[in-house]
Amino acid sequence: MTINEFNFAGKKAIVRVDFNVPLDENGKITDDTRIRGALPTLKKILNDGGALIIMSHMGKPKGKVNPKFSLGQIKDAVAAALDAPVTFAPDCAKAQDEAASLKAGEVLLLENLRFYPEEEGKPVGVEKGTPEYDEAKKAMKESQKEFAKTLASYADCYVMDAFGTAHRKHASTAVIADYFDADEKMLGLLMEKEVNAVDNILSNIKRPFTAIMGGSKVSTKIGIIENLLGKVDNLILCGGMTYTFAKAQGGEIGNSIVEMDKLDVALDVIKKAKENGVNLVLGTDCIAADKFANDANTQVCPANAIPEGWEGLDAGPETRKAFAAAIENAKTILWNGPAGVFEFDNFIGGSKAIADAIAKATANGAFSLIGGGDSVACINKFGMADQVSYISTGGGALLEAIEGKVLPGVAAIKGA
Repeated sequence: MTINEFNFAGKKAIVRVDFNVPLDENGKITDDTRIRGALPTLKKILNDGGALIIMSHMGKPKGKVNPKFSLGQIKDAVAAALDAPVTFAPDCAKAQDEAASLKAGEVLLLENLRFYPEEEGKPVGVEKGTPEYDEAKKAMKESQKEFAKTLASYADCYVMDAFGTAHRKHASTAVIADYFDADEKMLGLLMEKEVNAVDNILSNIKRPFTAIMGGSKVSTKIGIIENLLGKVDNLILCGGMTYTFAKAQGGEIGNSIVEMDKLDVALDVIKKAKENGVNLVLGTDCIAADKFANDANTQVCPANAIPEGWEGLDAGPETRKAFAAAIENAKTILWNGPAGVFEFDNFIGGSKAIADAIAKATANGAFSLIGGGDSVACINKFGMADQVSYISTGGGALLEAIEGKVLPGVAAIKGA
């Protein structure tokens, strides 16, 4: 069943969205991309004459109530985005009365799902690797089913529209689907778009294919890097992981971030890229700083010859040219992770160079997919969201999908 085939008139729909939006110290949303992304699904339900129950997580409260992560903070923003009044249920597991009284066209927002450890299904307060943990995990699995069953009891149908958490087998993203018949559960419009965008990257590759992987650690990206080595023509590795590669090749990197236990992994990536005929683009120069701060003193230096007491915080001018050259002629582009500490305005140049090159390639007919929180934040910071083909709301989910893994949130609906 697809969402466009389903008529929500007279139905209560419970929708898993990803409203894990960034908030400032006053609880105000600083980037509403994820809320805007869910609107087509939510409005389709309301326009059909359905009642809407929205559920999401926020942050990592680790199974405990934490006001800092309360979804009550975004209730008014959600109401404004939907142009409809929104009622808030302060306890997601005890919202039976609020759900029962919900009428067509009305909206109920549930409190943070992760205030309950049952959502993630992880035992709390028990050490991993112990017999007690194994027992607690078994018990938690049963509790997770009960939690999912409670959530399911609020509604007639279930819509999974949280691509950002589709790679997790949580109560609200996968287990809940067991309590609905095949014709009562479906992917939302955002999920459909996300799945299609990944298919476009993996199954409909137009060459040359350039992937840009940024971020601080090789360890968090190694699975996707290895998978991409069998698919791409150009692979740009940037951000903090630059210095692990530089160190692995005998370079001096000063105080730059490095994973000393991943030097062999870095050398293996270089070797595999060569064997696969992939053009691996690594930083040759960088903007080094004498402290981790926006107002630091800076100098341009080789990425493998950074003076002691200095650290690389952005890609240098020669590196930016090399990145642009590998991007501008591409026909398929994937970007995940910035080229520097883009949160500091003085170190956004590398990421901006990537964004500019992607926009240029997209204007020339390339399909460009931007994914991962930091890359999306970059594109939005530069005001260039309308100059790329598709912006994914998922970080980990996007990476796992591109690695070729089956996402539990998709499998729960499609029965894969």
